[in-house]
Amino acid sequence: MRQPLHRRLGLHRAAGGWSGGWSGRWSGGAAPGDARSDDQGEESPWGPAPVIEVRSLVKSYGHGDAAVRALGGAPQPATGEPAGVDLLVEQGDMVAVMGSSGSGKSTLMNILGCLDVPTAGRYLLDGIDVGGLDEHQLSLVRNRKIGFVFQSFNLVPRTPALAQVELPLAYAGVKAAERRRRALAALTLVGLADRVEHRPNELSGGQQQRVAVARALVTAPAMLLADEPTGNLDSQSTEDVLGVIDRLNASGRTVVLITHEDEVARHAKRVLRLVDGQIVSDVRQAPVDGPPPALRDPAAFAAAHPHADPAGAAGGPHTGPRLPQPPSPHALTGGTR
Repeated sequence: MRQPLHRRLGLHRAAGGWSGGWSGRWSGGAAPGDARSDDQGEESPWGPAPVIEVRSLVKSYGHGDAAVRALGGAPQPATGEPAGVDLLVEQGDMVAVMGSSGSGKSTLMNILGCLDVPTAGRYLLDGIDVGGLDEHQLSLVRNRKIGFVFQSFNLVPRTPALAQVELPLAYAGVKAAERRRRALAALTLVGLADRVEHRPNELSGGQQQRVAVARALVTAPAMLLADEPTGNLDSQSTEDVLGVIDRLNASGRTVVLITHEDEVARHAKRVLRLVDGQIVSDVRQAPVDGPPPALRDPAAFAAAHPHADPAGAAGGPHTGPRLPQPPSPHALTGGTR
């Protein structure tokens, strides 16, 4: 018998809301009780399910002659129906989705982030079919399975960095001591251990975005979904933030970047290009089960892209401010929640 969604997400009912009882894993794997895990939370013999599995996805706005198809492409001559978008993203991959304005990349991001629903097609997130979930269930999925990073940071004004990062854990019902421990670990991971009491107006743009990254990863989600994460940053801050994302992916975190910048896409292991709501190009730049390009061969990456600073991102020679070496990613999850 298939378990209820809250069981598959590792939640149990507690006073004041839902709280967790699983040991999250940095690789974004299944929680105990997931359909592809045994009682000890180990993966099935068939291996982990893809983090993203999209089949024949279509998104339209309006009706009849006024309908606008944002995702899925033009109708096929034989059937009169759009082909739809098919996409598979494995655990540990780092995928950049590119396209010009109106290409459908923002629509795809909203659907992947469970912020919108498709008109047709199927979407499985970390093995969970999100198509039939109600808004409360989708909010649970967003809290536990997706870490969001936005171009505009979306930090709470006049709130210290530590409290910013604790917010998703508070919504999930995690106790105060555990929230603080995991938030400190996340801030240390992004190089802000000495800025935990600083408010947004006391941080640079790059530091604010790193707080946002820490907040996104503190729940150990299956996927980090970043929408133009460097769009508001100068070149040095861009490299610092991309260096953090590179390290997260090298540690096993699945990352999806929505971007129009080639410099950002070069950090990805795989680059998709959308035109008129269809994927027209799918290029593999590095294997799934290895480090991203900037860390795979830092010298070659720097030679090919002289504006990048992969050595600094990895902890080597750096002409700008040095990011501290991160602690073990497992510090974010530790024991139980």
